[in-house]
This record gives sequence, structure tokens and C-alpha cells, in this order.
Amino acid sequence: MQHLRQLLEIENSELARLLRFSLYGLEATLNQARTELPLDPGSKICDEVLQELHNLLEPEPPQQNTGWEDPPDELKLNHLREAFNSDTELSYYLGNSQLQSQTDSDLWNEIQRKLLRLPEDLAASWQQRTLDLAQEAGAIADNSNLYQLPFIRDEIIYPGLSGTVQTQGLSLYQQALSNSKIPQGNASDLAAAFLFLYMNFIEIDPDLHHALKSVFSFDVISLHSKPEQRDQYIEALSDRFQRTQKAEKSTDPLSILRAWIDMDEAIHSLVFVPPAERYSWWGKLQHESRRILKKVADEAINAGNEVRIRQLSGLYADICALSKDDLQLDCGGIPGEVLTCLRVYARINQEQSPGRVIFRSSR
Repeated sequence: MQHLRQLLEIENSELARLLRFSLYGLEATLNQARTELPLDPGSKICDEVLQELHNLLEPEPPQQNTGWEDPPDELKLNHLREAFNSDTELSYYLGNSQLQSQTDSDLWNEIQRKLLRLPEDLAASWQQRTLDLAQEAGAIADNSNLYQLPFIRDEIIYPGLSGTVQTQGLSLYQQALSNSKIPQGNASDLAAAFLFLYMNFIEIDPDLHHALKSVFSFDVISLHSKPEQRDQYIEALSDRFQRTQKAEKSTDPLSILRAWIDMDEAIHSLVFVPPAERYSWWGKLQHESRRILKKVADEAINAGNEVRIRQLSGLYADICALSKDDLQLDCGGIPGEVLTCLRVYARINQEQSPGRVIFRSSR
């Protein structure tokens, strides 16, 4: 260990930098292995090795004296913040708001959550860039420390970090949903999954808004700045979930369909400003509700009913006759186009139910 420390303390040494990154990687690997193999005969010695690595890596190598000193609260990921804030392409999808986080841990999570709203290719490119920039600061991806959100499947949404920056990542975790004691085995599984996922996600993402007409019909409302709206939205979402359960017990295909149209509206009414891109992680997540809705509509058709369901998109002028009480934003997307479909248009046995959208103003 003595020679390792000596090498780490050499100023301006590329070998010292490579050694430090390698030791961070070893530390993360052993931590994960220690968790997965609690009964391994080497576990006690492994704990001592981890403590030695921690002591070895704790001091920062001396910096070259340039006559300037960084402020004590300088973020290790500050160069990541600057790169993100200066990318004009991101503002097209995320608006012009700047990152707000004051710690490295919060900054990592804030950026990663915003990437979930971008088109897949751009998000993947930026996710790799964040990992590269984090590694330059001595932090590496860590999939062993994840905040778990209940859903119908397991999925790592984004990794945490270990090394110079230690923070949790984010994942979907099916067992957490199973532990909720919600009845499983029918279409309301997904409704339950969205209910529990949203209740948890709202707590960790201050950028979330709602546009649910039955709660507030005149604007897109921030759930972070209006906690009473947050509570009312969750209550409405829970009520619509219970109605989907009740409808499924009745086995009437039209009751199930109408309940799912309402549930789908509540799911799609949890939005960002501007709304997440259709082929982003968020967009694809919410589209899972539309797939269930199509399945329920097909079952109603097979039972002899005339059903037409349409997700409204494209030019607002082309679909506005099929929608009602729409909302308008002056950011995101293309002026004059629909940004997101909150409620589908439906025609059930000659009875029409208008849809509802958020669209970009044409100015």
C-alpha cells in the first residue's frame, strides 16, 4: 500500500491518474461482489481490503499550484453542468431552464432524469457523454446502488456513481409492485403499476406537472410548487385505477373500455414542460397504457360493438375538431403541432367522446 500511495501522490502523473481510476473500479467491483456473496469465506478479509482502499483513495492527490484556488464547494461534475447547459439542441426538447442542483449527487440525477425526455438516439449519446465526463472526474458507473421504483418489470433506468462522486441510480423493480398486494393477472396490473410508479416518481422529480382536466382544466400545473394539486392528481389517478378494477370485475367490455380511456388520460396527463418527446423513455413508458387501451378496444369490438379509438397527433388544425378543452404552450416541438395527446378521441356505438391535447402555439 505504501508504494500505491506514493504513486497516487505524484503531481501531474498520468500513471497516478490511471491507478486512481483503476482503484475506484476495484472498490466498486468488490462492493457489488460483497453484497451478492454475503456468505463467501473471504468476506471478512474483503471488508478489510475495502477499508484499505477507502483510506487510500480518500485523500485527493495534490494539485499543481497555479496561484488560483478552487472554491471549497466547487462541484466535481461542474464541467458536466456546463456542457449540458450550453447544448442548444437540448433546449428544443427541455425548454430553456438551467440545471438547479447544488451537489454532485443531485446534479447527476437531475441530468439523467432530463435525458429520459429526449429522443432515444440523442439520449443514448448524452448518457455516454455523462459517463465519460464523470470518469474524467474520477467517478464510474455503479449499477449496484439503485433507487427502486415499483413497476411490472425490472429495468435499470440509469446507473449511479461510485468513486469521487457517490450517488444512487434509478431502476424499475417488479418485486416492489408485488409487495403492494395489488391483485395481479389482468389489465389493471398496468394501472396499478403506473399508480405506484407515479406516486414515487413525483417525489423525486420536481419538473413534473399535470394536465388532468378533472383536477384543473385551464393550465399545465407544477406538482412541485403546488402540493395541493399534487395530492389531488394522485387522488384522481387512484380513483381511476379503482374504477378499472371495478369494471374488470363486471366483465362488461364497454365498462372496461370507458374506464381505461379515463385511466389512460390520467396516465398521459402527468407531463413535463415541454412534454417528453414521443420516442423518449418517458414517451415509450406512457405508450404502454395505449397498447393496453387498444387491446381493451379490440375486445369490445369482438363482443359486437362499434369502436374507434384515435390518438391525436400532427398539425393541431387537422385534429382540433376531434378535441376539446385543449392546452397551449409556447415551447417545445414545432409551432402549430400537437405536443402530446392527453386523452384519445373515441367513438363507441355512435357516441363520440372528444380527445384532449397539448399543442404548440403557432406564433
